[in-house]
Amino acid sequence: MYEILLEPNTWLRLLQGLYITLEISVIAILVSSVGGLFMGVLMSLKIPFIYALCRLCLEFVRVMPLIVWLFVMYFGLSRWFGLNLSAVSASIVVFSIWGVFEMMDLVRGALSSIPRHQFETAASLGLRWWQVYLYIIIPQATRRLTPSSINLLTRMIKSTTFAFLIGAVELVKVGQQIIELHHKEALAPFVVYGLIFFIYFFLCYPLSQFSKKLELKWS
Repeated sequence: MYEILLEPNTWLRLLQGLYITLEISVIAILVSSVGGLFMGVLMSLKIPFIYALCRLCLEFVRVMPLIVWLFVMYFGLSRWFGLNLSAVSASIVVFSIWGVFEMMDLVRGALSSIPRHQFETAASLGLRWWQVYLYIIIPQATRRLTPSSINLLTRMIKSTTFAFLIGAVELVKVGQQIIELHHKEALAPFVVYGLIFFIYFFLCYPLSQFSKKLELKWS
């Protein structure tokens, strides 16, 4: 049972898998944060055509399971358009698109929760719409947005496990490979998946606790 833990190669491969997991997560989170903020502000302006289009895209993204999106992107769209996307690149694209629209809805909700008189007072001072958002509305909305956005980010980190289904050699895929190498050991799955569990726990638990503290502080 403990031979797996004592092998340096086990830890090295898990670290390599963790690197791929973090690569997908971090890039997708950065794209989602920037893109979601922009799209959320755009949606909150409630220009009929733009609002309807954003809403349609959001529902379309939510209705389709992530697994289906990954298969469509990697096996369908990339080959249809002649793009040579790796499994990791396809995963980053899918998680970024999903994250942008989920973040967009969170931003829209946070902005919508700001009392209307804040907009009217700022407008009466002669500020342009982008100045109203930049200096008055967004700073207030950020306090309401942060806890829910952190929860979304933890969901994104955990959801990267789906990437192994299209061949991305992330943490879970590496775990399967290690188990196959030690298939004669009955407890190999328990040990390897136990390690992966604790790795994800130490990645996501601090973020979850930070989110709870912010909710208590800003409630």
